[in-house]
Amino acid sequence: MTQLDTSFDIKQILEIIPHRYPFLLIDKILDVDTEAGTIDAQKNVTINEEFFQGHFPGAPIMPGVLILEAMAQAGGVLVYLKDKPEKETIAVLMNIKNAKFRVQVKPGDVLIIKCEGLHFSSKGGKIKASAYVEDKIACQAEMSFCLVDRQSV
Repeated sequence: MTQLDTSFDIKQILEIIPHRYPFLLIDKILDVDTEAGTIDAQKNVTINEEFFQGHFPGAPIMPGVLILEAMAQAGGVLVYLKDKPEKETIAVLMNIKNAKFRVQVKPGDVLIIKCEGLHFSSKGGKIKASAYVEDKIACQAEMSFCLVDRQSV
């Protein structure tokens, strides 16, 4: 993986973040620009997701906290890549501010997550994240991350 990479498949994502099934909530990084401080990621929402069994059975919607988690995973990848990916760090979520839910996310939807860096440092970063279904905003939030030694997690 080099700084020239602008998209990442699932194998590359698994090298960056420690999340695994059932908590890995991004399927693909569509585009990342570390100089501009932006990342676009994708989550394919399927009826096979375990949470649909109990979250409004008969009228399944993706839990808002899991939409926020998908946004945090994409934002964490961006903060990690802005640091120096050759370092043994990982971005850990510190806080979420101004979260707003706008549109329900349902099975069959493709969630597109767009994150923009607001501040980066050697200790972490702050991002503005939005999740879209088609052209509609499903969720928005600001998130802060700290970078910690990967071995300490």
